[in-house]
Parts: sequence; structure tokens; C-alpha cells
Amino acid sequence: MKGKLHNLIFVGMIVGLVVGLGLHYVLKGAEHAGNLPPAWSQTLMWWLDLLGPTIFMGALKMIIAPLILASIVAGVTSLPNMSELGSIGWKTLVYYVCTTTVAVAIGLVFVLTVQPGERGASTEVRAKREAEIERIAREFESTSGKSARTADGEATGEFRSHLATESGDAAATGENARRYESFSGKKDQTAADLFRDDVIKPVLQNPFAALSASPPNSLGIIFFALLLGIACTVVGEKASQVVAFFHGLNHVIMQMARWLMAISPFAIACIMAKLVAENGPGIFETLGWYCAVVIGGIVVHVGFLVAVCATIGGIGPVRLWQGIREAWMIAFTTRSSAATLPVTMQNVKEKLGVSPKVANFCLPLGATMNMDGTALYEGVAVIFLIQIYGGLADVPFAMTMGVTLVIFITAVLASVGAAAVPDAGLVTMILVANAVNLPIYYVPLIFAVDAFLDMFRTSTNVLGDAVGAVVVNQLETRRRE
Repeated sequence: MKGKLHNLIFVGMIVGLVVGLGLHYVLKGAEHAGNLPPAWSQTLMWWLDLLGPTIFMGALKMIIAPLILASIVAGVTSLPNMSELGSIGWKTLVYYVCTTTVAVAIGLVFVLTVQPGERGASTEVRAKREAEIERIAREFESTSGKSARTADGEATGEFRSHLATESGDAAATGENARRYESFSGKKDQTAADLFRDDVIKPVLQNPFAALSASPPNSLGIIFFALLLGIACTVVGEKASQVVAFFHGLNHVIMQMARWLMAISPFAIACIMAKLVAENGPGIFETLGWYCAVVIGGIVVHVGFLVAVCATIGGIGPVRLWQGIREAWMIAFTTRSSAATLPVTMQNVKEKLGVSPKVANFCLPLGATMNMDGTALYEGVAVIFLIQIYGGLADVPFAMTMGVTLVIFITAVLASVGAAAVPDAGLVTMILVANAVNLPIYYVPLIFAVDAFLDMFRTSTNVLGDAVGAVVVNQLETRRRE
């Protein structure tokens, strides 16, 4: 059974896809006919949500906080000295920064070359927005008695303010209102604010509050666990019982993860069915080129990671896939690298031969800070929106080398602040949009495909974490030889 788990998970994904498509057409058929959906379809959707996202993902998230704490303390206290912690630490951070930078660069090359914002239905989206701006301009001039444009044809500051208010209010209504409100509060956040609020403050939070937060404050847990592990090592024999407790807790949590894996094929079928039923294939009608660019960039970056794993980590593509396929498929379906962390740690240690001291340090840190897929996606998304709306009254600029450089740098930094949960990339994308003065009320355009693309970027995040652990483990092995 254990050896066939990955096959069962794959079957679960296929079954979920088929069931989801059938359910989607039932729901849409009733909607087009002006009827209420059949009662059985609503009941089925409720059960899919309960058995997949609620129970399975809830159970995985339940063990994340204690797993991060126990694994890092166990990893630090298993090191012979603090110099080895420093060696593992700097290698891990350098790897994460380098691969994230490469991911953003690949995404920018793709989006600037293909230019999805100037293809297909995107031109219709721009034309519709131009007509809407003209309507708002006429209303503004009629009610205020002031001109919406200067003698040079540029929008006046007062009209831009009015346009922003009107557009923001429109974005905050309708089916996307909840998601828009979830990140609109960060529209004025600067890079310095992000560093203070999303890095410094969480790191210094009460560890019990960090453990009990939902989602857990991973940065706070990691920092406290590092301090606790180092303190235990310095104290020595007197802390032996504390060390034994955390080593035992680490083993217990991993056993709980194995139990959860036994029901993962069925749970993943439920998650996939619900996701497909809610979205369906029609999401690609307007954003097909955008999806192609994001997925194309991710495929190239995955090739880069596989090459790094083979050349530096000493593990080829076949063995890498065999080692992490369970974690990859769960990340693809659940769209949460944090929820996948227990499975990733199990796969990397048991199937790829990474030492526990390296895996226990690299993987929790990677699930929090190493977001290759998210970083790539954020850069592509912002440039895509600029390609569509650049030059309009509220986006009075176009793509230049300077704008590209700002997006490149900000996307790398913003990915570090992305929480390891679904939709977190949308929140940190606001920082990238703010850096180039792109109004955030344009972001809802990509909501329709975000869940679909999140599957690709999250699985890429997890792959990047696993490759990082393999690479650091190999470099540490060579150093000791």
C-alpha cells in the first residue's frame, strides 16, 4: 500500500477532476436556465468541502506549528557545534535568494517577450475599461463642473482621485468583494512597512501566540526554535531532557503525518472536485495567454531546479521525482506549502536521503521564505496588468527598463513575506503593484484563474524547498569529507 500511495493520489486527482467537471456543468446549466441548482449538487459540494479542505487540510495545518518548533529544535541540537549551524544556515539562505532571483528573472523574460496583455481578449478588456473611464469622466465633469483633463489631454489630479474612488468602490462589490477587501488594507504599505510588520514584528512575537495563531506565525516559531535549540546546546547536559522531549515530539508529529497520508488520495479527490466545480474550464477564455506565460515560466524554472539538483545535489530527475511526488501532488492540490510541510519532510528524509539535521532546518525555513513560484507569478501578474492598462488615465505610464527593475527587486523581496497558505501571493502582490503605482483595483481581473495558477506555483515552491535541502545536504557532506 505504502509503495503505491503516489499512484492512489494521482488516481484521486483524476477522479476529482472528472467529478468536478460534471458537477460544474450541472451547476452552470441550472444557472443559465434560471433555476436553482439541484439539491443533491449543493449537498455534494458541502461534503466535498467538509472531507477535503476542512478535515484533511485542517488536520495537516493542525500539526504545522508543533512540527516546525520540534523539527528545528531537534535539528539544531543534533549538530555537533554552532559552526555547523552557521554553515547550514548561510548555504540555505544563499540558495533561497539565488533561486528566487532566477525565478523572477524567468517570469519577466516570458511576460516581456510574449506580452500577454496585448494579445487576444486582453485588448477587449482594455477597450471596455477605456469606455468606462470616459463615462466616469463625463459624469465627473457634469457633477463637478470641472474638466477631467488638462489642455495636454492628461487626466487632472482631481479626476484621478475621483476615478480611483469610483473604481475602488466598484471592486469592493460583487462576487470578489471579500477577496478584494482582504488585501486592500495593504494598499499603502511600503517596503519598509512590509519589513517591519511582516518580518520584524512576527519574529519577536510571544512564542505561544505564534504557535496558536491561525495560520501559525512561522517566522516567530522559527526564530524562537532557533534560540531555544542554541540555548539547549550551550547549556549542555542540564538541558538533555528538554532536547529529548523535542526529538521525541518530532518523531511523534511525523507519525501523525504518516497517518494523514493514508487518507490523502480520497481527500485530494474531494479538494480537486470542489476546485474544478467552482471554476470550470471557462476561466481561460479571457486570461489564456496570461496563464500560458505563468505556466511556461514555471516549467522553465522547474527545469532549472532539476538541473541544480542533478549537478550540485547529485540526484537526477527520475530519483528526484520518485522522492517528492507525494509532496508535489499534495502541494498541487491543497495549494499550501505549509500544509504540505509534514509530507515534504518525510519524503526528503526517507526517500532522498537528506540528513534530519539539514531537513529539519531547511524545509521549515523554506516553507516560510522560499517562494520561487510565487515570486515568478507576482512579477508576471503586475506586468500583465500594466500591458493591458498602461497609458490610461489612472495608469499614466508604460513598461520601461526602470519599471521592470523595480518590479524585479520588489517581487524578490515580497515573496519572502508571502505566507505559506492559499491566496497569500495576492496579498504580497499589492506591494509590487504599489511600487510602480499600479492601482490595486485592477488586480481582481486575475482572480478567476488565481486558484488554478496557485496549484502550479505552490508545487514549485515545495519543489524548490526539497531541492534546497538536497543541495545543502550534499554541500555539507562534501565539506566534512
